[in-house]
Amino acid sequence: MESEKGLALEGPDWYRYQVLDDRAPSAVSTADARSPMTRPVRVLEVGGSHVTAASVALGGVQAEVVERVTVPLDAHADRATLLATLAAPATALTSATPGAEWAVALPGPFDYERGSGDFAGVAKFAAIAGVDLRGELAQRLGTDAHRIRFVNDADAYGLGEWAFGDVGRVRRLVCITLGTGVGSAFVDEGRAVTDRADVPPHGYVHLLELDGRPLEDTVSTRAIVAAFARRTGRELTVKQIAAAAAAGDDAATDLLASTMRALGRALAPCLSRFEASALVVGGSMSRSWNVLGDPLREGLRGSAAVVRPSTLLDSAPLLGAAHWLLQTAPLHPTPQENR
Repeated sequence: MESEKGLALEGPDWYRYQVLDDRAPSAVSTADARSPMTRPVRVLEVGGSHVTAASVALGGVQAEVVERVTVPLDAHADRATLLATLAAPATALTSATPGAEWAVALPGPFDYERGSGDFAGVAKFAAIAGVDLRGELAQRLGTDAHRIRFVNDADAYGLGEWAFGDVGRVRRLVCITLGTGVGSAFVDEGRAVTDRADVPPHGYVHLLELDGRPLEDTVSTRAIVAAFARRTGRELTVKQIAAAAAAGDDAATDLLASTMRALGRALAPCLSRFEASALVVGGSMSRSWNVLGDPLREGLRGSAAVVRPSTLLDSAPLLGAAHWLLQTAPLHPTPQENR
């Protein structure tokens, strides 16, 4: 179990809105930037191989991860083990209090209103398919079921970047995460859009096709690793392939460049239809932006969107989920906070 205080990034733990020269200024005022911080919002972020619980303080356009605890997760474990693991980091937070409200960010397929999912087609979390996750978590976290709210993890990432990232609060932001697959969020003036004519179904870019094939047949961990092995006979991780490209390996450079150009070609029509002001790229692969950024921009040629790598990285979904909870439902004091 790993516990961290503050944001696991270089530099200060505070994020303030900044106006960039190459986009329209935001309407956020300097008065907002001096807003007092709220009492901590509790967040649980569920990934494919980890669970992170955090306390996040928000104030206007400021955000601070006050505390976080991360534990590894086996997404193929049995039901009892999965439920215990999901609750473990939350109960380990020193700032956790009984009766607290929680924002839970996790991947779909999931019914975020009902609080359960079938997880069809993702080969993960099969043991908790159909389980009343709201009720199970409420029992383990010592709170009422109505105090647990669910949000899509990619939407939380995008909202975090919109609210607190480097591009600031632009009118329309597209955020993609590159890792095992391609996650995505379409944010329109601070709201995630999933069911509109100008976004892909459910807001999922992984449903797009590229040259008649699913996008993730080209842009995903498995696709990149397999393509590199076919070309070179070497079996490397994506991180190792990116490192090789940075060191001048021609095969690695060519593969990542062609992959990112292909991603750009797939995304360009989406950005145009959505009239996106900015595209933010996050996820584990974005840490290799030095070899990914230029070919992605080549593929996006003609798009008016500003293109930036994520600066918040693993903190983005934590900050975004907290922001979402505060925007969609006023926080109610816990019994301890009422005393």
